Amino acid sequence: MTDSSPSSSPLGKPTVYCAQYDPSLLFSIPRQQKRDELGLAGTLPFFGMDIWNAYELSWLNMRGKPQVAIARFMVPADSPSIVESKSLKLYLNSFNQTKLGGTEALLELLRADLSNGFGAPVQITLTTPDGFGKVTMGELDGMPLDRLDIEVDSYQPDATVLRANHEEAPIEETLVSHLLKSNCLVTGQPDWASVQIRYVGAPIDHEGLLRYLIGFREHNEFHEQCVERIFMDVLRQCRPQKLAVYARYTRRGGLDINPWRSNFSTGQPPSNIRNARQ
Repeated sequence: MTDSSPSSSPLGKPTVYCAQYDPSLLFSIPRQQKRDELGLAGTLPFFGMDIWNAYELSWLNMRGKPQVAIARFMVPADSPSIVESKSLKLYLNSFNQTKLGGTEALLELLRADLSNGFGAPVQITLTTPDGFGKVTMGELDGMPLDRLDIEVDSYQPDATVLRANHEEAPIEETLVSHLLKSNCLVTGQPDWASVQIRYVGAPIDHEGLLRYLIGFREHNEFHEQCVERIFMDVLRQCRPQKLAVYARYTRRGGLDINPWRSNFSTGQPPSNIRNARQ
C-alpha cells in the first residue's frame, strides 16, 4: 500500500529535478485525514475550491523553442485528495525539456494528471505572454481587523476566543486581516496569507476574531486545512447563518494556493486577483 502521509512526500527532502515529463511525481494526500480532526464526516458543511496559480510553467515547442505561461488550477473542495505543493512544483518542472505540439497538448496532460492526483476534475486556464499585460492586482475587500490595537500572548488557534452577540440583530459583514501566518505541516517553514471572512448572523466580536487568526502563527498545517479549521471554528462558536472564508497565501516555489470555503452561493467563485504580497 502506498504511504500517503505528509511525511512521505518530497517536502524537506533532497530533490533531483526531472526535466522530462513525469506524472508520477505528483504526491496525493487524502483530505479526510485532517477533516477527521475537525469532526467532519459524511456531507460537508461547506463547498468551495482551492485556486492554485503556477507562475513557473515552461515547455518546448516541437522545434525546441521554450514556451511559458501562467496556469490557474481550480480544485473542488470535495475532491478526495490534495496534491502536496512541492510535488506539484516538481511535476510542472518536468515539462521544462518536454516537446509539445501546443497549449492544447499541454492542457490535455495537465487536466488528466491533476484530475487523477486530486481525484476529481480540475479546471485549468493558461495565460500566455500575449495576455500577461491583462493580469491585474488588487486586495481583498472588507473592514480591516488589523486596525485594532490588541494584546496577544497566544500563538496557537484557540476557538474559545471567538464570540458573537446573539442578543443583537443579525448583520451582514465582511472582515479582512493580513496577519494570518501558519507553518508547513512537515517542514515548519512559514506560510503567509491575507484572509477574508464574510458572514450573515449575530455580530462577531472583532477583537476575538483577530486574536484567533493571529493564533495560527505557530500552528503547523497545510493552507487548505487552516482555512477549513477557521471556517469550522467560526461556524461552531459564532453560529452565523451564512459564512465564507477565503485566504490568499503568498507563493512558494512559483505556486500560490488560495482556499475558499462557503456555505452559501454568491453565483460565482471568488476573484483570483493577485494581492500585493503575492
